Amino acid sequence: QVQLVESGGGLVQAGGSLRLSCAPSQSIFTFDAMAWYRRAPGKQRELVAVIRSGGSTNYADSVKGRFTISRDNAKNTVYLQMNSLKPEDTAVYYCNAVLRLSASWGQGTQVTVSS
Repeated sequence: QVQLVESGGGLVQAGGSLRLSCAPSQSIFTFDAMAWYRRAPGKQRELVAVIRSGGSTNYADSVKGRFTISRDNAKNTVYLQMNSLKPEDTAVYYCNAVLRLSASWGQGTQVTVSS
């Protein structure tokens, strides 16, 4: 069973920045892709950003130009750098790792952006 440990959430004012971290219990290169999802109150979970094993990335339109997903091979960690945060970015953010047809999830970390 893959364990994903997330950190970095918190409370920030609009326009501020936060960086989320996700450290899996096995090498990040084990996975076909790693991603960040979020679930805002009263809304469905949505994909925020994904990074594939080859390094390609994709972003939700709502975060393009503001968020960056990256990985640090030496630290075996995937990051989500979030800049120019908006109140509508408030959500629980989840790390996700996909290996073939199996998906693993982190416990979630709360991000709250005040106006």
